Amino acid sequence: MIDFHNHILPNIDDGSSSIKVSLKMLKFAEEQGITDVVNTVHYKHPKMVGKDITFERVSKQIRKLQLVLNENNINIKLHFGAETFFNENLVELSNDKLATFLSGKYILIEFFTNLLPKNQKEVLFELKMNGITPIIAHPERYKAVQQNINIVADWLESGCLIQIDAGSPIGLMGKKAQLASEIIIKNKWCQIIGSDAHDDKNRNFCLKNSIKYIYQLIGDEAYKLVNDYPMSVILGSDIDISVN
Repeated sequence: MIDFHNHILPNIDDGSSSIKVSLKMLKFAEEQGITDVVNTVHYKHPKMVGKDITFERVSKQIRKLQLVLNENNINIKLHFGAETFFNENLVELSNDKLATFLSGKYILIEFFTNLLPKNQKEVLFELKMNGITPIIAHPERYKAVQQNINIVADWLESGCLIQIDAGSPIGLMGKKAQLASEIIIKNKWCQIIGSDAHDDKNRNFCLKNSIKYIYQLIGDEAYKLVNDYPMSVILGSDIDISVN
């Protein structure tokens, strides 16, 4: 399985606080059957102001952590990525390898949970027109989506992809997020699942239990959410979806 969304690099953002914590988390991930982990460091987020979030630093830290994983016989391959905070100038990141998973074809976008900007549709459309597919991070956690689930369908119809946090359908992110995620999953509006792991305690990897539950909802399609679709993002391949 591929865990697409997590904050596993030590001392980069608000995720892992040390190599020791990262190793503990990734060992736990390996035990769940996770073979690939796509790090998605917070990027351009207001809470990251003053922190060194650059392509060079993140690349260096991924290489360093991969070596430590290999030395400790943890059989997980790390991949490069970011969770980019929404702003009206996102199209300026078209050639930013950190924001676009190296390939320049995808960008994972997060919003404040209590606010969807009025111009978000225009900005997402502009990205699509520039050859970049937006992936909306954990929409089930956004208040606006919890109140109007059809916002997700609108995103899909405009060419976006949807990533659900693995903890949401199994109740780890609250009841409202759980209900919203179940509707999204049952409607087959979701393409990617990611643990959004931050630490080795309350926000650890939880992909195994989540996919087991999601399988009960949509059957074999569940496995595409942690294999086929996230691998397409890693490789920069096209993902074709249809809105039911």
